[in-house]
Amino acid sequence: MTCKQRFPFRFGTTSYIIPADIIPNVEFLKDKVDDIELVLFESEEFSNLPSSADMQKLAALACDSALTYSVHLPLDVYAGHLDSRERTRSVQKCLKIIELTRSLPKSAFVMHFEAGPGIDINGFTADRKCRFIDALQNSMSMLLTATDEAASAFCVENLNYPFELVWPVIQESGLSVTLDIGHLEYYGYPTAQYLERYLSRAKVLHMHGSLDGKDHNSLSCMKRETLDLVMNALSEHNMPERVMTMEIFSQDDFLTSCATMQPFLI
Repeated sequence: MTCKQRFPFRFGTTSYIIPADIIPNVEFLKDKVDDIELVLFESEEFSNLPSSADMQKLAALACDSALTYSVHLPLDVYAGHLDSRERTRSVQKCLKIIELTRSLPKSAFVMHFEAGPGIDINGFTADRKCRFIDALQNSMSMLLTATDEAASAFCVENLNYPFELVWPVIQESGLSVTLDIGHLEYYGYPTAQYLERYLSRAKVLHMHGSLDGKDHNSLSCMKRETLDLVMNALSEHNMPERVMTMEIFSQDDFLTSCATMQPFLI
């Protein structure tokens, strides 16, 4: 089942659809999608960062199959941390991934704005919110000063807190948006309002359904009215280079998600 080059946007999914490493996943997906989200991470226990030879292979696969890659920057990056040392560490981790993927044709860098591991930003006082915003601005200034990538290449993803909290940082820094529709459904935020406010700045959309209290399930688990709303908005605000990523992580979810998207093919 292929939906490649069948939508007025770049249709994509993650680099973890079949139970294998990144390159076998790209080989499996290259004729089925237009964009692949590379989910990269590195810790003391495990790393999936591709080698230089792997990066050459990924670039060649992209060239041969008209692919682009959306690069998800590490999840353990805390740009809004109060400790300047932690912010510096986070920026350095981002810069390492940016340099690693330099040879790839990229659609975007996806990033989270978080304050630290397990910290719930929804519980912040007004003063703590201001300090969070100041920290984010400091981190983004460090990052953008240290790279030649355009600010608009970095797409901030909406998470479990109101996105308007970090919107001033996005505007002032010239960043773009990753509009995660699955998160809107899961956390109960109004999809129509978010589309109206942020779609024009969104270079990436993340789509996934919720099931049994968990998100990142097949698009068949999304509310049909939400899917219709998103597809209508994308049709009205056409941007061919925009990426819609089915942010799912199994072959079964990939197949049922593609089947769910079939009525929208052009």
